[in-house]
Amino acid sequence: MKRNLFFNIQGISEFEQFALEIFQFQAQKNTVYREFLAHLKTDIFAVNSINEIPFLPIQFFKSHQIVASNNAIQQTFLSSGTTGMQQSKHLVTDVAIYEESFRKGFEYFYGNIEDYTVLALLPSYLERDGSSLIYMVNDMIQQSKKPKSGFYLNNLEELAQNLIELDKKGEKVLLIGVSFALLDLVEAHKFQLKNTIVMETGGMKGRRKELIREELHEILCDGFGVTEIHSEYGMTELLSQGYSKGNGIFECPPWMKILTRDTEDALTILPEGKSGGINVIDLANINSCSFIATQDLGKTYSNNTFEVLGRFDNSDIRGCNLLLLK
Repeated sequence: MKRNLFFNIQGISEFEQFALEIFQFQAQKNTVYREFLAHLKTDIFAVNSINEIPFLPIQFFKSHQIVASNNAIQQTFLSSGTTGMQQSKHLVTDVAIYEESFRKGFEYFYGNIEDYTVLALLPSYLERDGSSLIYMVNDMIQQSKKPKSGFYLNNLEELAQNLIELDKKGEKVLLIGVSFALLDLVEAHKFQLKNTIVMETGGMKGRRKELIREELHEILCDGFGVTEIHSEYGMTELLSQGYSKGNGIFECPPWMKILTRDTEDALTILPEGKSGGINVIDLANINSCSFIATQDLGKTYSNNTFEVLGRFDNSDIRGCNLLLLK
């Protein structure tokens, strides 16, 4: 299989065909996934539907090397975490696939990045190494080719001035930021933005009290003077992102799909509209693992959309814990 044909997927039947092909490939080439499937006594050649594919618990990225390629590691992405906490590691053997995924994914939902000035407020990510989000946003800044595009660490005054000036000129602006930093910004300045997309990447990173999405977005809408707050759904272990243009409803690019699993039985996939653990199929993860059982809770809806409702706490991960390899 050519490495990036799945970026041209047309429709669910083509997606399922690619997913099953990649499952067969990873079930044989990814040592950890192969052992996981053997532990479950899965007959990989009897799997005929994406609903029958066992999903690898995301915790494996903390304890094992998840690779399905013999090529050298080009990039290692690390999850955030407090001192002493074990970090997830995503070993990427072909970083060009990641670049193609996030470039095409953004264009699919928002159009050409060159039309935007990209203002990034991601202090907690900039302050550590190995962030896949920083890698993506840095590329967006470079691709935008706009003079004001850039990262803003603690210089909120300069950011506010540029934001007001660009928006007033009618420039298209993407302000992408971590939740606590966006709250810091609207506490220091009041905006009435008309040409700016405000996109939060989630997480207080221990800097503030966690808020439910509705409360966070209400504060940010009021502070920025916008009607909707956009969101990005991504993680270290994925090479693709989902996006929400408001109301917390996310959509995936054609090469990514969300399923939900029963919280009591990790191998049972739930129908649309039922709350459960979020399973992600990310075909861009062709050289690691494309089938990941996350620690997020959510619901799926029609048209490849989904909602994130929260996270499992450690005591809730029944199905996944039972399947962890020693």
